[in-house]
Amino acid sequence: MKPSFSDRIGPILFAISLAIIAMVYGTFASWRNWFPAPQIGLAHSTLLDISTNWKNDLALEPTRHLVAPGGANAGPERGLSGKPTGASAEGYILVAGLNENQDESFHVVHLYDREGNEIHRWPVHYALLDTKHKPQNVMLHGMEVLEDGSLILTFDGGSAIARIDACGKPMWTQNGAFHHSISRDGEGHILTLFNDGVAWLDEETGETLRTLDIMKDMITVDDGEQQAMFDIRTRTPEAPEEKIRYLEDPFHPNDAEPLRADMAEAFPMFEAGDVLISLRELNLVAVIEPETGRLKWWRHGPWFKQHDPDFAPDGTITVFDNGTGTGASKIRRIRPGGEEVVETLFSGSEEMPFYSWRRGKHQVLPDGNILLTEAEGGRVLEVTPEGKIAWERHMPWDAEQNLITTEARFVAQDFFNNGVPGCASG
Repeated sequence: MKPSFSDRIGPILFAISLAIIAMVYGTFASWRNWFPAPQIGLAHSTLLDISTNWKNDLALEPTRHLVAPGGANAGPERGLSGKPTGASAEGYILVAGLNENQDESFHVVHLYDREGNEIHRWPVHYALLDTKHKPQNVMLHGMEVLEDGSLILTFDGGSAIARIDACGKPMWTQNGAFHHSISRDGEGHILTLFNDGVAWLDEETGETLRTLDIMKDMITVDDGEQQAMFDIRTRTPEAPEEKIRYLEDPFHPNDAEPLRADMAEAFPMFEAGDVLISLRELNLVAVIEPETGRLKWWRHGPWFKQHDPDFAPDGTITVFDNGTGTGASKIRRIRPGGEEVVETLFSGSEEMPFYSWRRGKHQVLPDGNILLTEAEGGRVLEVTPEGKIAWERHMPWDAEQNLITTEARFVAQDFFNNGVPGCASG
C-alpha cells in the first residue's frame, strides 16, 4: 500500500527543518566561531597548504621559501648588479637565507667582500638544533654576528635559538619558542623574542636570564593603566560577566632592540637598557622600561605592519614600514619627543620597485646609505641618501624564482678579531 501524502509530508518537513536549523546554526557558528567552524576552517587551510607545498614537505623543492624576484632587474640572468660603494666598500655584507645548492645544509649565511665575492659561508644544520621540526618547514629569521666569527640565530616556525661557530657547529642551543630578531646590548647579553614577549640571554652560554611578557607584565602595569594600548585586537564581551576575548595573534612582536650605553646620550628621555619594540598587529613602535614593562614612548603608525625599528646615533628611530597591501615599502624616521615629525628616507615606486609585504630589515650605514633586505622579493640592495641604488643582489633559485632573504648586515672591515672567518672542514 502506497504511503499517503500526509505520511510523506512529515519526513519531508523534518528534513527541511533540519536543513534550516543547520543553516541557521552554521551562520551563527561561523559568526561566533563555534564548532565546527574552526575545525572546518583549519581543515580547509591545511588542504590548501598541502596542495601548494607538498614538494617542500617531501624535501623536493623549497616552495615555502620561494618568491617572485623583486625590483626592476628580475630577468633570468639576475644576480649581483653593481658593487658595494661608500661605507660597505670598507667592510663585509652578511646575507641570511636559504642554501641555493641544498647540498650541505638547508639554511645558510653568506659573507661577501667589497667586490661582491662570497668569501665565506656558514652552513646552518637545523636538524642538529631541533628534532621536532623539519628544516624545510622553518625559516631562518634572526641573525647576530659576533667578533669571533660565530653567529646567533633564531627560526620562525621552529623551536630553537643557537650559536654556531664559523663551520656551522653548534656552540650552544636552547629549545623554545624563540623567533624573529636578535640584538646585542653591548654588555654580554642578547635580546630576542620569546612567545609573546622579550627574553634576555647570556650570549656566551645561551642561558635565559629573564623574560618580559606582554600579557603578564606590560598590560598589567599599574592595574592595567596600559591596557588600552594593547587590547585593541579584542572582541567585545556579550555579557557583563564575560571577559574580553583576544583575536588571533593580537600582538605579533617582531623586534626588540636595547638602547646601548654608547648611544644613550643621544636619547635623553630614555636610559641605557631601555627596549625598543615592534608589535606588528598594533602598528605600534614603543620604548619600554625593561624592569617594569612601562611604556616610556610609543607611536601607532603611520607605518603599517612594520618591522625592525632601530635606534640611530643621531637620536632618531628608523623603521622598516612594510606598507602591507600598498605595493611599496618605506624606510621611516622619527625623533621621539617634540613634534615627532615622521620623515620618509626611502620609498618604493614604479621607477624603483621595493616591496616586502612581510618580513624585511634595514640598516643605516655610517655614510648615510641604507642597506635593505627585501625579504619577499629575495633581494638585498643598498640605496644612497638621494634614493639611488648603489648596488643590488638577487638570491636566485631558478630562472623565475628567488629565495626568501631574511636579513642582510654590514660589518666593518676590522670587525672580526682574527680576520675573515674560515673553516678548515669547508
